[in-house]
Amino acid sequence: PDERMRAILTEAAMVGDATARALTYRFRQPEGYYYPGSAWRLGVLGGYSCTEDGVLLLDSAAQLYFYVGATSPSWEQKAVGTGSQYALAFVDATGVPFDGDRTYRLHVPPQVPVNNFWSVLVYDTQTRSMLQTDQQWPSVTSQDADLTTNEDGSVDVRFGPARPGEGGNWVQTLPGKSWFAMFRLYGPLEPWFDKTWKLPEIEPAG
Repeated sequence: PDERMRAILTEAAMVGDATARALTYRFRQPEGYYYPGSAWRLGVLGGYSCTEDGVLLLDSAAQLYFYVGATSPSWEQKAVGTGSQYALAFVDATGVPFDGDRTYRLHVPPQVPVNNFWSVLVYDTQTRSMLQTDQQWPSVTSQDADLTTNEDGSVDVRFGPARPGEGGNWVQTLPGKSWFAMFRLYGPLEPWFDKTWKLPEIEPAG
């Protein structure tokens, strides 16, 4: 390509990246969210093929390949007690993107509907890979040896740049870097699918 074409392609790549980020981090379709007014959303609309009535859902396809880069027919299968389900949150309970300088809290209610285990992980909005911090894994899971539960069996997970006291249940974030969260259920049970068990929002805590 000549100089003119290189300039066009360079600009197109930048615009494409910005467009995909906007579609991903501010999902516009209300049907893409688990609950009305919630930040927790599905990974994709239109099934693994991102289609509806034979029409390609361009917004859904663009954001899917931006943050995942792959797809699978298994995503459409409701497999109670096996497989996995995922919910993503790119903003907090107030609708503001997550800030690595701030602290947040996720209250996980008791009796998470899983046959195996659950986890919540933090991802880097720039790379879409797990956030790289001093922790080996940027996550809290029900399998953690140091998991702290409340008297009713619920779990409070903290996110922030500094550990809030002793114990586990903390995911480290980095000042100056944004992030997003993924809640994973391994062996999801019917209360997840029928939404009789509801995952609360991630609340600002400081």
